[in-house]
Amino acid sequence: MRIFRRVVMPVAWLAVFAVIAVALVKIAFVDGMKPEQALAGPAAEVAVPVIQATRATVTNKVQVTATVQSDAPVGVRNTAAGVVTHIYLAAGTNVNSGERLFQVRAEVQPEPTARVASEPTAATGQPGGAAAAQVRPVASPTYTYTDVLAPASGVLETLTVLIDQQVSVGEAAGTVNPGTFTVSGSVDAAQQYRLLAKPGSAQISVVGGPAPFTCASVVLTSAAGAQGNATGGLSGGVSRSVPYAASPVPGGGIPEQGGTPTGTLSCAVPPEVEVFAGLGATMTVTAGEAADVITVPLTAVEGSVKEGLVWLAGSGTAPEPGGNGANGPAGGPAGGPQQRKVQLGLNDGSMVEVVSGLAEGEAVLEFIPGAPAQVPTGPQFAGPGSYRTGG
Repeated sequence: MRIFRRVVMPVAWLAVFAVIAVALVKIAFVDGMKPEQALAGPAAEVAVPVIQATRATVTNKVQVTATVQSDAPVGVRNTAAGVVTHIYLAAGTNVNSGERLFQVRAEVQPEPTARVASEPTAATGQPGGAAAAQVRPVASPTYTYTDVLAPASGVLETLTVLIDQQVSVGEAAGTVNPGTFTVSGSVDAAQQYRLLAKPGSAQISVVGGPAPFTCASVVLTSAAGAQGNATGGLSGGVSRSVPYAASPVPGGGIPEQGGTPTGTLSCAVPPEVEVFAGLGATMTVTAGEAADVITVPLTAVEGSVKEGLVWLAGSGTAPEPGGNGANGPAGGPAGGPQQRKVQLGLNDGSMVEVVSGLAEGEAVLEFIPGAPAQVPTGPQFAGPGSYRTGG
């Protein structure tokens, strides 16, 4: 037992410490000098989306958020200078276009008449010499009577003339409220470019109103003209006003407006359709349709009117997975994307017609190189238990 404690145990402890020392030396000086192996992990490859030019039908349909407005009253102006002698209708009366409102009497000054008197001649002393003209005015003046007519049908709102009042030509004498309505809404630059084809009619959907109806004679005015229409179109209404309500687009979407207004699109409401001033409406205008034409997304084109630029996909670009360009055509441009000018036609807000410069099946970049990324609007999931709002 004494030998075990004095010889065996110390030798065992020395052996343990020796093993520990050797292990530490191996870890510090042997394993630490070996190159560290890279750990396998997930990897991602950024691919440039590519799309093919395909044939489709493009319908240029523009939707505008609009409001029902009362048409401005029509002014009554005197058409003759003189004295008012008779008033046919009083304010508040329904009138028809061309109906007599009041009568104006004007005095007509007669032309002077000449009386020829003969003077005796020096030779004979008898009359027959040079004639002396003497002016003789007419004893009684003559008058003309002019009826001032209603310029439009509606309600004679005001009539400011009085009996025996002296009036002049062009003087304002009253107003006639036509009792008609106009649907009017602002358009931005993108929409105004799409309406260069001068649409003839529009489909109107009134919030809380009658069934959608067709409105003829669509008028597109510039921003300066739109301001004038906005100030005059809301005055003088004879119908009750209804609070404005946002107008939904059929199908659950919303009108595509959002840019700075550059003009106004308006259309007269048919007389048989009953509406009220202030109602919200959606105006849908179809300005052309192109069937079976070559199309590409608007995101692939720089420019959207008449001329544009596209970028042909190079050999190093990867087609969009699962998209129209999943199997890009062979023989594309070598190297990076190449720019090409194309002629454009109609667009529907997402696809644009390529009139010339691009063949069916050619692959182009789906997004313009260097264009800023478009962040989707609305709530987006940003992580576990949190949301963020884009836009």
